[in-house]
Amino acid sequence: MNKVMTTIAQLTERLTKPSPHLVEDIKKIKGDILILGVGGKMGPSLAILAKKAFTEAGLDNRVIGVSRFSDPEKRQYLANYGVETIQGDLLDEACLEGLPSVANVIFMAGQKFGTMGQEDFTWAMNTYLPGRVAEKFKAARIVAFSTGNIYPFTDVNGTGATEEMSVGPVGEYAQSCLGRERMFQYFAKKNNTPTLIFRLNYALDLRYGVLNDIARKVWNEQTIDLSMGYVNVIWQGDANAYAIRSLLHCQSPATLLNVTGPEKLSLKRLAETFGERMQKQVRFSASPMPTALLSDASRCFEWMGMPETRAAELIDWTVEWITQGGEALDKPTKFQVRDGKF
Repeated sequence: MNKVMTTIAQLTERLTKPSPHLVEDIKKIKGDILILGVGGKMGPSLAILAKKAFTEAGLDNRVIGVSRFSDPEKRQYLANYGVETIQGDLLDEACLEGLPSVANVIFMAGQKFGTMGQEDFTWAMNTYLPGRVAEKFKAARIVAFSTGNIYPFTDVNGTGATEEMSVGPVGEYAQSCLGRERMFQYFAKKNNTPTLIFRLNYALDLRYGVLNDIARKVWNEQTIDLSMGYVNVIWQGDANAYAIRSLLHCQSPATLLNVTGPEKLSLKRLAETFGERMQKQVRFSASPMPTALLSDASRCFEWMGMPETRAAELIDWTVEWITQGGEALDKPTKFQVRDGKF
């Protein structure tokens, strides 16, 4: 499992290989899974992972993905793995009302990048739509993706924000994400809908993510802004597995769950490591601030165990991927942003 990857096929296989823990847990998940916003960075691999896990468990539960599918190839790609798809705009009332009733919903739809100048659309996607979805699927179990951006920055010498910490969103993106959470929390209470708020930061595969952002800057000998100082990351495959398994931890009132890796990573040290491995000169700007966007995922680890993939492996894979000319999605995380403007 430690083997490096250099092709999309190898990456897909690694991202979508169910762990024994996932296979055992998915046997306990009754009914089909509907994934709303399946067309994003994480959605396709999550859907395929769920379908493979059901198959390995000897089950034929359906996995259904909903998206606008502006790229028709992505829809066919999912179909090749047995994932059913529905094309539509979730903000279209007819589309939303026409979706099948299912036992399990994973809500991944949202807007982050391009928020500036599209604040109205951001709030519609991140706050209005969740309320409509929660009302539509009141009889389901719901895992709602959220973000660590709803937390304030914490001392880099600490362990990061816990679920008990008061929120402090900076900027309209983070504020609208808190709005998303509040809608799901309200309807979880109103309708007694088992719900879990999945506060994730930062997921990555080899085509995008914080490590990819830093490593590509090093590879291209671009300056790296150190002001954020430290980050948490988690392999997308592990994050997807946690999301599916979280269906077993939904409650009313809604459960809060931080999801990230256990390591607190220094940006400076990461860049220096990439520089050494890639034989590149590293350039820095700014100095690390005493606070950063960090999360403590101890609750997640207590409930579902540690991530299978650790930071050292991710660094190895990232170096090999970039030096061998691996594909990039060109979707930077903007992890260094401190003013909430994405």
